[in-house]
Amino acid sequence: MLDSSGMAAARRVVLVTGVEYRKAEGVFQSEAALQCEPAPDDETELAGAVRARGASHAIVGSRRYGGSLYEALPAGGVIARFGVGYDGIDTGRATAAGLLCTNTPGVLNQSVAEHTLLLVGAAARTLVAMSAAMSRHAWDPVVGAELEGKTLAVVGCGGIGRAVARIASAGYGMQVVGCCRPDAPPAPLPHFATVTNDVAEAIRHADFVSLHMSASRDNVHWLNRDRLELFGDRTWLINTARGSLVDEAALFAALAERRLAGAALDVFAREPYLPAAPAVDFRSLPNVIMTPHVGSNTVEANRRMAQRALQNIVLAERGAFDRMDLLNPDVVK
Repeated sequence: MLDSSGMAAARRVVLVTGVEYRKAEGVFQSEAALQCEPAPDDETELAGAVRARGASHAIVGSRRYGGSLYEALPAGGVIARFGVGYDGIDTGRATAAGLLCTNTPGVLNQSVAEHTLLLVGAAARTLVAMSAAMSRHAWDPVVGAELEGKTLAVVGCGGIGRAVARIASAGYGMQVVGCCRPDAPPAPLPHFATVTNDVAEAIRHADFVSLHMSASRDNVHWLNRDRLELFGDRTWLINTARGSLVDEAALFAALAERRLAGAALDVFAREPYLPAAPAVDFRSLPNVIMTPHVGSNTVEANRRMAQRALQNIVLAERGAFDRMDLLNPDVVK
């Protein structure tokens, strides 16, 4: 790359938190316009690396960043979220510091939707328990259930929720009920048998309830004791969205008392998973399936997230703010 004088122009340094860098190392290493380097994900250490390397931008994972990173990056720099949920980024603080925040919407819809239906199927066929029994040399077949004709309530009808509905309806023949925000008038959507903004109506007759909501402040502990009362004892909860949506203590009590059939969880309030209290540990319950936040962790989705994060940074360098996945548009006003 040459500048206007014909000299080789130094590429801007982009620091990528280590886990995210390893997920798509090939993409980051082959980026021609930017110099991508792995960095610690601890905020203090990351901020120190930004200063030491003179980095202009940072690509980060789901960890919470609320302090020194915003002081270390130069105005006009980008904090690019490697993923969709951005509850770990303080967009207000970023705006005050003149930093642009982005995420990667849409590129992980298929991966998260596939994992959601994998958990639905595992629940329906008692897959985890039978696999564990086989590893103990026990032959203990369990009667399962078909998914065709079963009712799936999708709470949150955004891109991932719609992808879940498509796979469930077209692939398994499930009846999909969509539940949208209370302030949004229900409208028909492809692959949904019906769409409502009445939570009780969506959940009451469901065999499976899958959460696909954002981790906004309004949604913290959305699934609380009162809403858990809407579940039937045959109903499974599936959560591949955000752990903060669920009151884990209330869910544990409902599961232990068999007020719902079970829960398949990919996300948790604290990650790596730590129980809300020693006596409230999902790992102690036989009707819980747990995976370590891997819904979007596929080769394909990781590649797309890396490419999209880098694209946002390149667009910022060009001043093409209207083409970015900008989370704090006020910063360019």
